[in-house]
Amino acid sequence: MCGGCNKLVLLSYYANIATMDSGLSVDLHRLTARMDRAADRFLSEAYGVSYRRFLTLLLVGEFGMPTQRALAEALGVSEPSVSRMTGVLVKAGYLEAGSDPAGGNRRQLSLTPVGKELVGQCRELLERRFAELMKHSQVPYADYARHTRQLLHALGVEREVPR
Repeated sequence: MCGGCNKLVLLSYYANIATMDSGLSVDLHRLTARMDRAADRFLSEAYGVSYRRFLTLLLVGEFGMPTQRALAEALGVSEPSVSRMTGVLVKAGYLEAGSDPAGGNRRQLSLTPVGKELVGQCRELLERRFAELMKHSQVPYADYARHTRQLLHALGVEREVPR
């Protein structure tokens, strides 16, 4: 079979998942991927920031003053990747990076006032758009939020501050 034919078979397979009962686990992964892409589009259009960069800023704000290492761990990416991204965010004026009081080569991160404002605006936009989706799809927002928190709790996903 030709290489291009294999790609066509895969594309056909994935296109058909939408029309078959693929199970809740696959549907949740598809929903998450679509929502991440939509969030990226919304934030890029409104504020010129990607969803990944927003998540980085959000975590810095939630963790207080994490190190780049802790941020890399929380995001599930390499330290060099976080270093590059935080460099861009520092240059844009959203983050400050300073020496870690514990010493070493670690850098401690914090939001600038402009970064805090951006995080607030982005959160409000995403929350509003998600509420619109819930209303349009006739899914009760409060029920969905409660069930999501229950699932996160069952998985042991707590708001821990990485060190």
